[in-house]
Order: sequence, then structure tokens, then C-alpha cells
Amino acid sequence: MLVQQILKAKGDSPVVTIKPGTLVSDAARILAERRIGGLIVSRDGVEVNGILSERDIVRSLAVRGAGCLSEKIDDMMTRNPVCASKNDSADTILARMTDGRFRHMPVVEDGKLVGIVTIGDVVSAKLTELSMEKDALQGMIMGH
Repeated sequence: MLVQQILKAKGDSPVVTIKPGTLVSDAARILAERRIGGLIVSRDGVEVNGILSERDIVRSLAVRGAGCLSEKIDDMMTRNPVCASKNDSADTILARMTDGRFRHMPVVEDGKLVGIVTIGDVVSAKLTELSMEKDALQGMIMGH
């Protein structure tokens, strides 16, 4: 299964982005309101400048305390995040996420943000793929 198929299954909902310079407290509020775990940081909504996850905020809270909520996301975000293309396979993406220990990956085509995939999206796609393969093999074995 390819990333483009995962994005298609997710639907046409736009990727939630925030601008550099946003306060950490505002980013946390957006994450909570949208019930998502990561935000793409982008000056223009097209180019990926970074990514900020719930984990980034929690780690900063643990180290620096609640004062970090009044700071800007720029020092907390991951700059130049690992990105996927629409033609990457689910297996490739899953390996990158596992090796890099992150759960959100921007999808970029020709330098432009076109989507985001989460580890949950990829696992769900893999489970669907495995189920279809199992059904096909059972059909072959039973002569259908």
C-alpha cells in the first residue's frame, strides 16, 4: 500500500498548520481542540518548516516547567522533519517512523505539503492490507 492510498482513505481534510512564532500555549490548545497529536509548522501553509508534537510539549514541560507555555514554538519544534512522498510504501514509512521514534510524518510533493500520515494511519492501512491478503489466501485454499 502506498502513502497516496492512505491519504485517500483519510479523506480531504486539510492539514492543520501553525506559523513559526506561535506560542506553545496556543499550539497546545489547537492540539487539544482538534484532538490531534502533531502540527506542521509552516510560514505559508505550503512549505514544511518544522513539526511540533504533543511529546515535544510534554518533554519541555518536564524539563523547563509551565513557563515554556508562554514561549514560542520555534525552539521546541523539530526543524527539517523527515517527510514522505505519495509514492512511498506503508512499509517504508513505518520503518522510518519506528527507527526515528516519531509518530507524525508530513507528506510533500514538489516541495509542497499535501498531507500528513500518522503511525496509526499506517498501522490501520497495514491491518486492512493483511486482512485482504488473508481473505484472498483463504479463498484460494477453499477453491473460491
